[in-house]
Amino acid sequence: MRSVPTQFTLPPERSASRGRVRKPNPQVAIDQNSWCENYEPSAATGTASWYVSGTGYSYSLKVGSNKTLLGKGSSAGIKGIGLLIQNADNVIIQNINISDINAQFVWGGDAITIVGSTHVWIDHNYIKNVGRQFIVTGYDPAKSVTISNNLFDGRATYSAVCNGKHYWVALFTGTSDTITFAQNYVYMTSGRGPHVGGTSGYTQYVHLVNNYYVSVGGHAIDSQVGAVTLAEGNYFNTVTTPSVSGSAGNEYFIQSSSELSACQSALGRTCQANTLLSSGSVSRANTAVLTALKA
Repeated sequence: MRSVPTQFTLPPERSASRGRVRKPNPQVAIDQNSWCENYEPSAATGTASWYVSGTGYSYSLKVGSNKTLLGKGSSAGIKGIGLLIQNADNVIIQNINISDINAQFVWGGDAITIVGSTHVWIDHNYIKNVGRQFIVTGYDPAKSVTISNNLFDGRATYSAVCNGKHYWVALFTGTSDTITFAQNYVYMTSGRGPHVGGTSGYTQYVHLVNNYYVSVGGHAIDSQVGAVTLAEGNYFNTVTTPSVSGSAGNEYFIQSSSELSACQSALGRTCQANTLLSSGSVSRANTAVLTALKA
């Protein structure tokens, strides 16, 4: 455990008929790389304790090339520390429960980090109660990565937006990531499901297909600068914002028959429409995505 100064971003108060109340259990931010001074200089400060095992590459469990981490039975898992796949090739992470990595703290730790690696398969895992991302790529490219059939459980005691839902699902930021995000169950989250891109000059090619989003009290897909995102066959059930509008990335979110036809013509295969149930509307069909994927 470590007890050091940290910075607390307190939740806003709300008016009520019988007084004022605060939203419960906000995440608080560890002052990593002077984040608090740079982004929340007016927030309250204090001290706190957390496990250092979740707070950097040097503490993570490293998985090397040509390795499979396969859980046996339904209870195989890792608590309090994440996995790092760095400069590796041919890695499988399957049937593992990863949980309880400094869940109270932003910057408390990521469950799975993929940096500068190729041919990685993340499949049939259960991830819950972590401080930061369920899955994240670094700035070095993550290529030929498949993230499939995982359960991302966002039910949280502590949350960044104080709604009992985990905000940090997935962040793909590599210089030239190529990622398939398929058949995952994203439940009770509030953001970054995934966040793609964000750095000028970098490009991330991401295929989001046949995922099931349920009770997302914020946004699911967030395609920022550099993103080339194809979203098809996904099901959004009670999702406030299935895809963030107005962001700088390229995204083709299939809904109409004309969008299906354009996709099928460009890619030479059958494409699938997304389904929205009790969810917000989406208008993102940038054909630059189809051009890039066709090339």
